[in-house]
This record gives sequence, C-alpha cells and structure tokens, in this order.
Amino acid sequence: MTKSELVEIISESNNVLTRKESELVVNIVFDSIADALKSGEKVEIRGFGSFTVREREAREARNPKSGELVTIPAKRTPFFKTGKDLKERVNTL
Repeated sequence: MTKSELVEIISESNNVLTRKESELVVNIVFDSIADALKSGEKVEIRGFGSFTVREREAREARNPKSGELVTIPAKRTPFFKTGKDLKERVNTL
C-alpha cells in the first residue's frame, strides 16, 4: 500500500473528510512521527507497534567493486518493532 492509497482509503471510508483533508491528516501523522524520532523520542502506537531510533557505530567496509577500504560514518537509523496485536492479525489465516 502506498501513501496515496492510504489517503484514498481514508477518504472513502468516511463521508466526513475529503481527499485533500485525508491527505493532510496522513501527512500530519507521518510528520509528527518523524519529528518525534528526530528529537530522540520513542513513538508507540498501541496494538500496532513502536518506532525508535538506533545508533549505528562508524565502521570500515570494503567496496565490492574495487576492494578498497571505505569508512562508513556513524549514523542514526529508524527502527520499527511490531506490536502483539499486529503480529497476530498478520498471522491469522
């Protein structure tokens, strides 16, 4: 499912929000999650999962094409852990 498909489903599932308003809601939710992660907060949506930021250490690796050593800098990367309810829904046949 893409972001535009999600917007379409939200706008079709209720007769209150237009497509433009649904898109605004989806953008606000995604931006809020991104802003919270950027500031180091954990985002938890009960029954769905939680978003956290993991720190990755700087490391050295090899360029597979040339074999040359390259340094990969330290970075922060988002991580998602599924909630129990979501796992159960996905695994139900």
